[in-house]
Amino acid sequence: MKTAPRSSAKRPRTLAGAVSPSTDGARNRALAHYEAALRLMQESKFDKACDAFKQLLASSPADLAERIRMYINACTQQASRHETRFHSGEERYDYAISLLNDGNYEDARTQLKKILSDNPSADYALYGLAVLASMTGDAHHCLEHLTEAIRLNPRNRIQARSDSDFQDMADDPRFTELLYPEI
Repeated sequence: MKTAPRSSAKRPRTLAGAVSPSTDGARNRALAHYEAALRLMQESKFDKACDAFKQLLASSPADLAERIRMYINACTQQASRHETRFHSGEERYDYAISLLNDGNYEDARTQLKKILSDNPSADYALYGLAVLASMTGDAHHCLEHLTEAIRLNPRNRIQARSDSDFQDMADDPRFTELLYPEI
């Protein structure tokens, strides 16, 4: 007895399960977006994953909608759990400097600017922004932030004179003029 030859091609699988042999392009796009959102979630990028799932929910196939809602809730819970809380601007500053030292410049900048939004006279945050600008080669902003930090607290001038984080600024005559106005 002869049997019909089986197709040697297996149905592809995705994170969402087995792919149906449907030729529905919209469903395939939805599944691709769904998988991308799951990858973001697996990478602990919960805010981005939540946004991706919310966008997907509006146009998702009915069989995925409940699962997407579940992932939105999970992302929201995880994002709030991972939120760092600070009791003072100084704690936030210490965190920002640790980010800066690890090379996470944008996150450090965000934290320093948050300090300034809460307390515009936080000279230490301006000093931190000056260091960040120096480390990233932004001489203009370095001088701008350091000038304001010194205006708010003249002791920042003395600190900056021996701060190795400003080594890239040492040859800039504006920097020398700012740190040594009496010469």
